[in-house]
Amino acid sequence: MAVAVCWSDTQRYLAELRTAVDAALDRYTQLPPECPARLREAMRYSLLAEGKRLRPLLVLLATEACGGKIGDAIAAACAVEMIHAYSLIHDDLPAMDDDDLRRGRPTCHRQYDEATAILAGDALLTLAFEVLAKHTSPRDKVGECCALLSEAAGPCHLVGGQVDDMFPESGDPTLERLERIHRRKTGALIEVSLVLGAVVANAEEYHRQAVAEYGRHLGLAFQITDDLLDAEGDEAIVGKRLGKDQDRKKLTFPGLLGIEESRARAAVAVKQACRTVDGLGESARHLVAVAHYIAERKR
Repeated sequence: MAVAVCWSDTQRYLAELRTAVDAALDRYTQLPPECPARLREAMRYSLLAEGKRLRPLLVLLATEACGGKIGDAIAAACAVEMIHAYSLIHDDLPAMDDDDLRRGRPTCHRQYDEATAILAGDALLTLAFEVLAKHTSPRDKVGECCALLSEAAGPCHLVGGQVDDMFPESGDPTLERLERIHRRKTGALIEVSLVLGAVVANAEEYHRQAVAEYGRHLGLAFQITDDLLDAEGDEAIVGKRLGKDQDRKKLTFPGLLGIEESRARAAVAVKQACRTVDGLGESARHLVAVAHYIAERKR
């Protein structure tokens, strides 16, 4: 039986969770004097900027859907957001996407300088694992959580996907190649967010597999929507420069499939995501609502 969805209820609940995540991120980056003030400021500038907090929220929602406690998953949620923030800082650098705006503000390297931005990204990457190792509960899940997150953020997934996105294979572009890039560049961190939530909740294997599969479909829907926003979104709403994918002749879903087919594929991915968590019942209602929001988002 399909889970009932009420987006207004989910919005209110997500706002509460986002407040808890933001407070924890603020707390974890109140670093001692040994951390240079400029570095700490740059880290917090990028990490605490207003954003969707999608990935940490998915950690918390997966924990709840699997019968765990939200409080036990806060450290994992923050670790994922730190990894995400580091990846954005580095993606925005002139050597990669060369972006001037992120979340409606100057990117880290524009606000400070390239060297500071690189080091702020490095610091957030390593701080993520410090937070995960020191504060994950229950303690017997620390090793597994660190292994899962490091694999998702590493050379075969997030970083490898970014490399393939920047230096595409020769030959005609294919849908298989495009999906393979984004399963790693975008999807891996979304999927691991859900799996971390399940691990912290000590979930049964069925539940863990269900949220992992949900994450795979959600990651695809998210990336297709991201490509659509770059092609036809409103810069003032999205908060960053748009149209750059087409300018750089990057392989994207709209570029390969067209706008309408891309929208249709995003809708199918959302339906598949929702179907995978049907067995979790009402505890997954917020995951279902988030999936529907992903395909309709404007930023």
